Amino acid sequence: MKLVGRKIYSGQAEGEALVTSMAISFFGGVDPETGVVVEHGHELEGQSISGRVLVFPTGKGSTVGSYTLYRLKRAGLAPVAIVNAECETITAVGCIIAEIPCVDRVPIERLRTGMHVRVDGERGVVETGAS
Repeated sequence: MKLVGRKIYSGQAEGEALVTSMAISFFGGVDPETGVVVEHGHELEGQSISGRVLVFPTGKGSTVGSYTLYRLKRAGLAPVAIVNAECETITAVGCIIAEIPCVDRVPIERLRTGMHVRVDGERGVVETGAS
């Protein structure tokens, strides 16, 4: 399956998708020391975002979330790529400073946790299937 969206930050990455229908706050919602979602009641609570293609509708919360994404990247705990329905400023800036490929305006409901996903941030393309 090929989904075409909008480039937020270029670069290419691929990996296993981790998908949620809930917004994510990187500041307070993700532990920057472990890469694990810690927000109480979040559908990804207790799961690691590290090394995954993180798929979520949009971000939320403090602008410090941008720096949290950067911290995760520096620690080797960041997602390899981010795919959003609508990327807001906090996530966009975080992807830019951390150099994480990011694409939005994608129908994320078509993606499922465990799918192998390739993200081409330059072209704004998200593809699923075996590598």
